[in-house]
Amino acid sequence: MPSQTFDNFSHAIQDSIDLMQNFDTLNKQPPPPEIEVLKRASLVMALAALETYFEDRIAEAVHTACEKSRDEDRLKIFYKQSLEVDLKTFHSPNVERVRSIFKKYLSLDVTEGWSWNHCNQEQAKSELNRLVKKRGDIAHRSLRPVVGQPVAHPVTKDDMRKHIHFIKELVKATDVYLESQL
Repeated sequence: MPSQTFDNFSHAIQDSIDLMQNFDTLNKQPPPPEIEVLKRASLVMALAALETYFEDRIAEAVHTACEKSRDEDRLKIFYKQSLEVDLKTFHSPNVERVRSIFKKYLSLDVTEGWSWNHCNQEQAKSELNRLVKKRGDIAHRSLRPVVGQPVAHPVTKDDMRKHIHFIKELVKATDVYLESQL
């Protein structure tokens, strides 16, 4: 059964999908250069949805652990407050950040569950790190094409569709893994 956080992610990722649909609607021959921003924005939104998923999913799991625990209330409060503090600095969900926060609070290496059809754990980790870097470059350096300087766009339509699919599969695999371990 998917977590509440999974359901929230499914709603949030729709912004990225909508941006790509708007790109498709506005795209014509030749493609207007001003609509390229929709693909870059789609990637930024997709990674924001993923980051929020990881943050909310660990908070959900910690809350559940505290509810099941017989420990004293002050230990539960400390545990939850420590997570809140750590989540304030949890940005750009690369593999090491995701792994370390789940290890710290749940004693689980969540990356162990990152495999699905045509994607093994190492491929998933490599792809996540690549996407996080790409999102950072786009968000902080724009990578907006410059008129008169022919350079490949940082996000192609086909790549963006693959990115969204990858992120959705990563979330699904994470949710299934956590469900089986908690």
